[in-house]
Formats: sequence, structure tokens, C-alpha cells
Amino acid sequence: MVKFFKNVAREMRKVSWPKGKALTRYTITVISTVAFVSVFFAIVDLGISEILELISGE
Repeated sequence: MVKFFKNVAREMRKVSWPKGKALTRYTITVISTVAFVSVFFAIVDLGISEILELISGE
């Protein structure tokens, strides 16, 4: 277990972390994408629900 965590620590030192501006840009991109996909699927879900209500006659 100790060897595993030592290897993890060693690999984490090799990671190149984004700087401030890039991190902000990536964060905005991720939040925008999640918001868009959420709205898209909410609209699709609403549309499917309406179609099923029309078919079932309720």
C-alpha cells in the first residue's frame, strides 16, 4: 500500500497543471457544456413526455 502511494505521489509531480487563465477558461467551458447538455435533455424529456401524453390520451 505504501509503495502504491509513493508511486502516485511521483506521478503527480509529473503532471503539468494549468495556470490561472487556462484554468478559468477550462472551468467556464465545462460549466457551459454541462448547462447546455442539461437544458437539451430537459427539452427532449419534456417533448417525449408530451408525445406520450398525446398518445395515451390523458
